Amino acid sequence: MNLSDHELALLDGRGGRAARKAMEILVALGRIYGAERLVPVASVQVSGVSFHNLGDAGLEWIEDMALDGRAAAIATLNPAGMDLEAWREQGIDESFARAQLRIVDAYRRMGIAASCTCTPYLVGNLPAPGEHVAWSESSAVTFANTVLGARTNREGGPSALAAALTGRTPAYGLHLDVDRRPTLEVRLGARPEGWDTSWWGALGCALGRLAQGRVAIVRDPPGRPDVAELKSFCAAVVTSGGSPLVHIEGITPEAGRFPSPDESVELTAAHVRDAFEELTDPGDEIDIVCLGCPHASLGELARIAQGLEGRQVRVTTWVCTARSTAALAREIGLTAAIEAAGGRVVCDTCFVVAPLAGRFRAVATDSAKGCFYARGHNRLAVRLGSLDRCLDAAVRGRWS
Repeated sequence: MNLSDHELALLDGRGGRAARKAMEILVALGRIYGAERLVPVASVQVSGVSFHNLGDAGLEWIEDMALDGRAAAIATLNPAGMDLEAWREQGIDESFARAQLRIVDAYRRMGIAASCTCTPYLVGNLPAPGEHVAWSESSAVTFANTVLGARTNREGGPSALAAALTGRTPAYGLHLDVDRRPTLEVRLGARPEGWDTSWWGALGCALGRLAQGRVAIVRDPPGRPDVAELKSFCAAVVTSGGSPLVHIEGITPEAGRFPSPDESVELTAAHVRDAFEELTDPGDEIDIVCLGCPHASLGELARIAQGLEGRQVRVTTWVCTARSTAALAREIGLTAAIEAAGGRVVCDTCFVVAPLAGRFRAVATDSAKGCFYARGHNRLAVRLGSLDRCLDAAVRGRWS
C-alpha cells in the first residue's frame, strides 16, 4: 500500500500506541482487499457498543485503546445495550449496566460522541454525496450509500474504531467507482397503494434475497418514499443479504451515472408478500411492542403520539430514538403524550442490542430488520405490521 508520511508515522508509533494498533488494523484490512491507499474520512460511526454483544473481552480491548487513543475524525456511537440514564426503569441488571457504562466512558475518553444511535444522519452526522466516511451499522451504511450518496463499506467494530483514531480507511469496495456500478436491474411488479414502513421493509428483504450481495438498481420505485420508509428499506435489504448500496431511480444521487446492467429481474408482489409473511410468526400473543428500529425520527414520534392520544397501552411499549431527538420531542410535548398513554421513549438503545431474552416472549414491530434480529439475538416470536397495527396491538394487548 502507498502510505503518506503522516500514515507511516502513525504506523511507526509516533502517534501513540493506540494509533499504531489502529493503523496496523487498517493496513492489514487494505492488504486483504487489495487497496492501494488509504483515504481520509469525513466522519466515522462506531459499532461494538452494546455489552450484550461485546462481552468482557470487548470491554477490555476498548478500555485498552482508550489509554492513549484519541479521535482524529468526527465520530459517533452506535446504540448501547440500555438507556444510559433510565436503565433501572428498563429492568437492566446492575452488573450489566456497570459494564455498559464503562464501555461508553472509554469511547468518550477517546473523543467519540456518545450519540448511541443507528441513525447518525438524523442527529447531525450528515455526509455529502461522494464524501468518504467509515460507518459500521448496517442500516446506516446502506442509507449513507443509497440515499445520501456518500461512500462507505460496512465497517466492523475494530476497523471503525481504527478509522476514528486515524481519520483514514482503506480505499476498496464501495469507496471506488468500479464497485458501485450496478450489476442487476430490478423492475418492480409490486406497486400497491399506501405502502408503509413495514411493507418497505418487506420490499428490502425481498430485494436482498434476489440480489444476493450484488449492487442492484431499482427502476421506477413506487411513489415517493419518505425518510422513515427509506430507512426501513435500507435496514432490511442488507439484513437479508443484499449489498449496502442500492441505486434507486430518483433517489440515489448517482443512480444515472452508470450504464444499465446486462441482467434484469422482476420483483413481484408475491416476492414482497412472501417476505412479509416469513417475518411474522403465527399466534396473537405479545408482551412488548417495539418501534424505532432504526431509531425513530421526530416525525415518527409525532405520529406515534397522535396514534396513542386518548388511549392506554396494556403491554410494555418502547419507542426507541436518539437522545437528542428525544430532547426535541420532550420540548414540544410528544414524549409526555406517549408516556401519558403508558408508553416509554427509550434512548441510546433498541430491542436489537438490548438484553431482552428471557424477559419477553413475543414482540410486535413495524421493522423487518427488527424481526430478524429479535428472533436471533433475543429468541422472541415476532409480529410484523404497520405502525397503526402495532399501536392497536399495544392498546389491545394482543396481535389481531
